[in-house]
Amino acid sequence: MSARSRPITATSATSIEGLIMTRSIDRSRDLSQPLDRLSADERMKDASDYLRGTIDEGLLDRITGAMPCADDVKLMKFHGIYQQDDRDLRDERRRQKLEPAYQFMIRVRLPGGVCTPAQWLKLDELARAHGGETLRVTTRQTFQFHWVLKNRLQPVIQGLHDALLDTIAACGDDSRGVMCTVDPQASRFHAEVAAMAKRVSDHVIPKTRAYHEIWYGEERIASSGPEDPFYGRTYMPRKFKIGFALPPSNDIDVYAQDLGFIAIGGPDGLEGFNVVIGGGMGRTDQAPETYPRLASLIGFVPASQVIACADAVMAVQRDYGDRKDRQRARFKYTIDDKGQDWIKAEIERVMDAPFGEPRSFIFTSNGDTPGWSATTDGRQHRTIFVENGRLDRKLLDAFRDLARIHRGTFRLTPNQNLIVAGVKPEDRPAIDAVLGDHGLGTDTFSALRRNAIACVALPTCGLAMAESERYMPSLIARIESILASHGLSAEPITIRMSGCPNGCSRPYIAEIGLTGRAPGKYNLYLGGGFHGQRLNRMVRENVGEAAILELMDDVIGRYSRERKPDERFGDFTIRAGIVREVTEGCFFND
Repeated sequence: MSARSRPITATSATSIEGLIMTRSIDRSRDLSQPLDRLSADERMKDASDYLRGTIDEGLLDRITGAMPCADDVKLMKFHGIYQQDDRDLRDERRRQKLEPAYQFMIRVRLPGGVCTPAQWLKLDELARAHGGETLRVTTRQTFQFHWVLKNRLQPVIQGLHDALLDTIAACGDDSRGVMCTVDPQASRFHAEVAAMAKRVSDHVIPKTRAYHEIWYGEERIASSGPEDPFYGRTYMPRKFKIGFALPPSNDIDVYAQDLGFIAIGGPDGLEGFNVVIGGGMGRTDQAPETYPRLASLIGFVPASQVIACADAVMAVQRDYGDRKDRQRARFKYTIDDKGQDWIKAEIERVMDAPFGEPRSFIFTSNGDTPGWSATTDGRQHRTIFVENGRLDRKLLDAFRDLARIHRGTFRLTPNQNLIVAGVKPEDRPAIDAVLGDHGLGTDTFSALRRNAIACVALPTCGLAMAESERYMPSLIARIESILASHGLSAEPITIRMSGCPNGCSRPYIAEIGLTGRAPGKYNLYLGGGFHGQRLNRMVRENVGEAAILELMDDVIGRYSRERKPDERFGDFTIRAGIVREVTEGCFFND
């Protein structure tokens, strides 16, 4: 049976051995159960007519700035759209007896973070006209529009279509946008692997025509079979994230992916990929049964088998993932509940091929290298720091001018920065001139600030409990002063902040992590790995800035005095006994 055929049920195994394996595990919470035994979201997806719902009707309702049907709000996530409101205005609008200031976030599907200058110019045009004159570079190396009003959704999505872009499956219970390393220093196989990332992304998105009907106005086409033969009527249990890493750079944080492919090259070029499964950052405060998890290395596949491997891994999660409790629906919990050995064997059965032995590789960082760098193909690349990924009017102006003259590509990094990539040596002076005209000619940011990530959080994200993007720059300034006082201004330390525990900025693998608990209050974590290879652990719960800075001053002071040569900050906090090492995600809350 192909992994892209109908879902596997308790009676559809293709061999006696497979049937025994399937019957030996608990299937009381997965796709094999009647819908009335599963979560309400499963019933909602099943009744949605392959993600159509009543979105068309809701878009025509001018009485409200929101989508009037709650199910449509959820379904629109599969189309790459989140309904939000301006939380800065909530109280005032409530006092005036007005509905919230509804607006929408639109996330672009941009496999591997590669964007052409023509696409950049279209994105710029749409952001100025419909997105509050701002764009966000996200932690999954794509763009987000914010502040889009309901009657502007179709013009934005149709404008993206004109530039050969879309928002399909940028959110929802499906495979999200596929990531790929963009670090120029790891670019020997970049073109080949980036093409593979796009191929996988195009392969794993939902095939329903709902997107084309709702947003492009196309007619519904009669079909003799299911519209989504792989996903079925209920799609995945929760979101599913895929990424490709090119050592020595782990800029995509491959261990945070549900499915990660680590490129392995040889003297004759790309040979294949080590495969890691089960990463994920999300957790819920006060719910110890939820936790972040790093992906586990399970073997090697040749490059020719990547699509089949992706199909098989996703099929196993589709069929065995928890569909009763959405807090436990991610692939990481399926692996821990069923056992990694069983999951691996089931993937091999569905893939109809065994994994090879993992190949050796090494990661040295998960950050970006600022400034210009050159690669063996004779091209040059300029990495530009974009604090927290926010492209305000000033940066939009700068990058619009760049896009008008650039003859290579732009690469969005998972660290929310931008690379002007593939510059011919003779074109570099023109690039430098534009950057200089806009005050971007030099990089004067500290190592700490360059290694920082923050999610958007307030005022637009409905899940945020505390500030992140708007607050983190000032907090970093205070920590920079502490580093300077201890003679460590040049020390690279990874620091990440999220406005809630869901972990969009991947805070649980940072050397310093902060997650919002309430306005001005955060959980503080220490001990993550510098290149994303280890989880951190909470050292302070629900504390404000004063307590955070007091602890940082103490720990950074000790690091300055007691560290070993070349010892990373996260490694030191564990060796010094400041925090206990987290060896498995399931021990994160111990």
